[in-house]
Amino acid sequence: MVVYLDNAATTKVFPEVLKVMNEAMEVSYGNPSAKHTKGIEAENIVKKARQIIAGTLKAKEKEIIFTSGGTESNNFAILGTAMANKRRGKHIITTKIEHASVYEPMFFLENEGFEVTYLNVDEKGIVDLKQLEDSIREDTILVSCMLINNEIGAVEPIEEIGSIIEKKNPETVFHVDAIQGYGKVPVIPKKAGIDLMSMSGHKIHGPKGVGFLYVKEKTKIQPMILGGGQQKGMRSGTENVPGIAGLSEACGIMAGHLKENAQKIGEVREYFRSRITEIPEIKDNSGDAPHVASISFKNIRSEVLLHALEDREIYVSSGSACSSNRPHVSGTLSAIGLSPEYRDGTLRFSFSVYNTKEEVDQVIAALEELVPMLRKFVRR
Repeated sequence: MVVYLDNAATTKVFPEVLKVMNEAMEVSYGNPSAKHTKGIEAENIVKKARQIIAGTLKAKEKEIIFTSGGTESNNFAILGTAMANKRRGKHIITTKIEHASVYEPMFFLENEGFEVTYLNVDEKGIVDLKQLEDSIREDTILVSCMLINNEIGAVEPIEEIGSIIEKKNPETVFHVDAIQGYGKVPVIPKKAGIDLMSMSGHKIHGPKGVGFLYVKEKTKIQPMILGGGQQKGMRSGTENVPGIAGLSEACGIMAGHLKENAQKIGEVREYFRSRITEIPEIKDNSGDAPHVASISFKNIRSEVLLHALEDREIYVSSGSACSSNRPHVSGTLSAIGLSPEYRDGTLRFSFSVYNTKEEVDQVIAALEELVPMLRKFVRR
């Protein structure tokens, strides 16, 4: 039996999502900027999708900008804010555990003369709020912090962060990477003081290659993709109508059943975390997110264990899928103080509504056989 536990990397598309995408491609296939009937049909799909997504966030429809996914949304938020506000200041704050689509734009901006402060986290991956408060200055134009860490599942205190920013410098823009959090934990941007929020469709059983950026009304941000002026000039390019249709369908399903889905996923994850303690010499780094479990196996290379599990049709991850094809030291695992003997043997097991406790039993049985064998090989 195939066991897929890499849902933080991508998820299986819901059947309902496939249906609306097929309809958009087969029936309403016009260009949404066209003035004829087929174009209007496509335009209506985009309008309806924006309405559905805005409703899940208690936001205004005009505050939703469709993108090609999480990486573009994060880049748009960070670079667009930096370019639009650089005359007011060049100081930006982020954390040491962000996704590559956040820290790479930060590195780029540092080369362009911006100053970036990287906040520490504790052993659970939670950001240092005192350091945040002390770091906000008059020239701080942006704070960027993820909602849920993609490697260990730490859930950041977003509302507290928003409150600190509002207190210290209300002109500072607050960006939240909610790519791992939307549809899994409640998040209402206005309640949390969020100005910009990124999201990606394929993390919630929607299609790849589409996402959105929530942009609070009157937030100063510069467009990054220029051209035909679609989406009121904020993101030019013909809209991905089938993708947007599938995205909104997935958003409606996940947000509409958020509590019950989180409970179902969380129960399977907690069962896994209770069973994994049967394996000796491990460390559980998991945060409070309902869908992510980070487990470190002492003195075992994560890639070796990953491929041994793959041979048994069990699919997991050794870290962020977006950078897993390049050998690197995990910034998140280093930031939480994990020692190399555990850090190098860390696997991420991530769950969805499709996973079951029976699958967990299959994984544990495989690990009980593989881990002692691999450790014996290493110690020779």
